[in-house]
Amino acid sequence: MPRAIDGSKRKDHRKKILKLAKGFRGRRGTNFKAAKDAVVKALTHAYVDRRDRKGDMRSLWITRINAAVREQGLSYSRFIEGLTKAGVVINRKALSNMAIEDPAAFKAVVDASKKALGV
Repeated sequence: MPRAIDGSKRKDHRKKILKLAKGFRGRRGTNFKAAKDAVVKALTHAYVDRRDRKGDMRSLWITRINAAVREQGLSYSRFIEGLTKAGVVINRKALSNMAIEDPAAFKAVVDASKKALGV
C-alpha cells in the first residue's frame, strides 16, 4: 500500500502537533519531527505537574499556618495536635485563608487548640 504523503489526515495531524508547539524555541516550534518530541515531553510534564501542584499548595498552606501560629506562641505540629484533641475539623486551606483574612477568628481557633493541649 503506498504512503499517503499529501493526505488530509497527515496534514491535520502535523498541523495539530505544530499548533501545540507554538511558542517553542528554534526548530522545536517549526520542524515537525522536533516539535513532536517536544510536545510529547511538554504534555507529560503538564500532566505530572498538575498533580504536583496539589502538594505544593498544601506545603504553602502549612507554611502560612505555621507562621501565624508561631506569633501565638505555638508550633504548627502542636497546633494541629490541639485541634485534633479539641475535635475541630478545619482543612489547611481554610486555616491558611483564615490566618490571612480573619486574624480574630484564627486566634479563637488557636485558643481552642491551646485549651485542648492545656497550655
